[in-house]
Amino acid sequence: MKNKIKQLEFFTNYFELVKNTIEYIDIKKIIQISDFLEKAIINKKKIFVAGNGGSAAVANHFLCDFNKGIKISSKNKMIPKVYSLSNSIELITAISNDINYENIFDFQLENHAEKGDILFAMSCSGNSKNINKVISYAIKKKMKVIFFTGFSNKNFNKKISFHYNINCKNYGITEDIFSSFMHLISQWIRFKYSNYNSKNIL
Repeated sequence: MKNKIKQLEFFTNYFELVKNTIEYIDIKKIIQISDFLEKAIINKKKIFVAGNGGSAAVANHFLCDFNKGIKISSKNKMIPKVYSLSNSIELITAISNDINYENIFDFQLENHAEKGDILFAMSCSGNSKNINKVISYAIKKKMKVIFFTGFSNKNFNKKISFHYNINCKNYGITEDIFSSFMHLISQWIRFKYSNYNSKNIL
């Protein structure tokens, strides 16, 4: 019984933290980021997504929901060009082994990125060296950068187009919110360019 009470308290506290985190989300800033990505798709800009661990899974999911979901829902009116830099385990391990793990993202970006393309990076701590390196490269390449962090108080490069800090120290919840933002933006664009009503999407 004692352990059950502890478990109930733990589960309750977890969802309380989820609610508190969601309550303080800056919806207007997420709308700005959504509009920015929508415009990038319209202008046929490439969107590169990067993250480690759970954020890598969000990056790969981003590719799926944008490249497939938006394209189908819009009946090919919107054709995103999303590339996940976290997607190829073969390339990532080769770069890690032969060059440096810190270069797994910027090394890939060198092959494909052009001025005006988008880098969408995610890091719970904001301290991931490979993420900071790819951001630096993207800025040098005159790309636009969107950066989501979980619990970072650092002053990042002012040339980052959008930095959004969730202000949550729980890695799992932070990554859940990253995923929710991705779903929210992709579903909004699907809704906007489709014949569905909001009930079909939501």
